[in-house]
Amino acid sequence: MSYETLRERQTGSELIFDGRILHLYRDDIALPNGNPAERELIRHVGAVCVIPVTDDGMAVMERQYRYPIDEVVLEIPAGKLDSKSEDHEAAARRELEEETGYHAETLIPLGKFYPACAYSDETIWMYLAKGLHRGDRHLDEDEFLDVELIPLKDLVQQVLAGQVPDAKTQIAILKAAAHEGVLSLDD
Repeated sequence: MSYETLRERQTGSELIFDGRILHLYRDDIALPNGNPAERELIRHVGAVCVIPVTDDGMAVMERQYRYPIDEVVLEIPAGKLDSKSEDHEAAARRELEEETGYHAETLIPLGKFYPACAYSDETIWMYLAKGLHRGDRHLDEDEFLDVELIPLKDLVQQVLAGQVPDAKTQIAILKAAAHEGVLSLDD
């Protein structure tokens, strides 16, 4: 099925703000009926996230302060790509090691998602890390976080109870739990 009749077409673009992470644009577009409109959007290089799960079903999680919401949030390891062309699996391995010290024998792709497609082109690629081996963390100079192990089955319950507000973490937990047989999609 084609949805080309819904497509908007860019007719112009102006960079409003050019930051380190975010690049804000105001685009002129033609709507599907030909009428003009404007869209403000954030261009982002993209990111990866990884849910590391040990052989005994423990997920390696992080608690990190997030300035925009003024909260310490439970999350999975994640980070932005160095460039749009960076290999996603390599970036996931880098973030896993830097933030937790763990290395994974296997990374299983869990898909991609758009965290805010109404106003951003950011894409996050998700992975499940298996065959974990502990090593040393290599946090960035401005990175402060605590690492803890939590049973994957407990995390599923926390997500369903609304206790894990981070979107990428919710999605990855549920996908990993389905993959690992902790959450049955047939129930």
